[in-house]
Amino acid sequence: MATLIVMPRLSPTMEEGVLAKWTKKEGDKIAPGDIIAEVETDKANMDFPLEDEGVLLRQLVKAGDTVRLGGPVGILGEAGEDISALLAEAAQAAGGAKAAAVPAPVAAPAPVAAPAPVAAPAPTGRVIASPLARRLADDSGVDIRRIAGSGPGGRVVKRDIEKAMAQAPAAPAQTAASVQVAAAPAVAVSAQLFAGDEPVALPMIRRTAAKRLVEAKQTVPHFYLTSDAGVDALWQFREQLNASAQAAGGEKISVNDLVLKALARALRVVPSANMAISPDGQTAIKHQRVDISVAVALNEGEGLITPVVRNADSKSLGALAREVRELAARGREKKLRPDEYTGGTFSLTNLGMYGIREFFAIINPPEPGILAVGRVEKRPVVVEKDGKDELRIERRMTLTLSCDHRVIDGALGARLLSEVVRGLEHPMLLVL
Repeated sequence: MATLIVMPRLSPTMEEGVLAKWTKKEGDKIAPGDIIAEVETDKANMDFPLEDEGVLLRQLVKAGDTVRLGGPVGILGEAGEDISALLAEAAQAAGGAKAAAVPAPVAAPAPVAAPAPVAAPAPTGRVIASPLARRLADDSGVDIRRIAGSGPGGRVVKRDIEKAMAQAPAAPAQTAASVQVAAAPAVAVSAQLFAGDEPVALPMIRRTAAKRLVEAKQTVPHFYLTSDAGVDALWQFREQLNASAQAAGGEKISVNDLVLKALARALRVVPSANMAISPDGQTAIKHQRVDISVAVALNEGEGLITPVVRNADSKSLGALAREVRELAARGREKKLRPDEYTGGTFSLTNLGMYGIREFFAIINPPEPGILAVGRVEKRPVVVEKDGKDELRIERRMTLTLSCDHRVIDGALGARLLSEVVRGLEHPMLLVL
């Protein structure tokens, strides 16, 4: 029996995906485990495998199309099957998605239609389902007994669970008053197209980042701490390390690697800053691990990604340098796995290589903070010697710490930042 192929959840935060390219064409036979397409999620390009077998009868979307989670992308079945009913179902689903994207008038909101039932009432017999479908159902809280299987012999498969998750109502229907309140932000000024302007589609990663950054600034109480670090000793230390590494064929150490190590060490010395607010806002989670998210710029216009360096406090400088380079390279190729860019406990971002002296970074929830690093530059510094002030030239670096005030107050944030500075000004602490 022919069935719809729907967009699966390929990353933990995915709400929609761009079908980057088809790897199978119409008429191709599909075996369980075959990759039928490549999907651009909010973080990386992921393979789209199928666990069923059959023939790819129809591609319902073309390369470059954006499809919501659970939306139809193709039809799988047997050669020669009548798929007219499924084509109508897919067209109806696509039309509903487009209608949902258009805001309703505020003055006279239409009643919200109840979602279609996911499946038939729970059967009394044993449910036939794949192990993966059962695990997805358990994880998502979907009652697998109420799912009508679309696999061979009525077997419940992965796509059935994903479709049920996508169709499940997220909340009770809103009243007219609540719809009016929710629609209020629509009055915000938007960009206008003038002669010569060209609309450019945002990549999926930038669209997701835009949404999350707005949420972060609106829901996380940011405050900022700025300090300078004298890095003459760090500069000499790095030159010695790299001279030794070159002679021994080791990994070259960057200034960013040293700052990463200094931040990781500071979080171990000040563990109260290595915490995250719980979803209910009533408790905090104290991390026993120091996993640093490192911001990596992608190609121009594509935004950034934050691969996570696990247990950064316990790794050598050489190991950190090697891991950051490998993660950054695969991040730019959009080849990172979800476990490689999620679960960080703190973030680091560096714009010093672009000549930026200082900046204020936006926190990446649920992490409690992010350290923004500026360039290393020679500055005039007044020092006291033998009771007299003297002017000398030093290499200095400006650091700005963005903190979530719900878990890090001013004194705690200041202590953390001072430990980062201490590590940079006394670089031997970074190898102890």
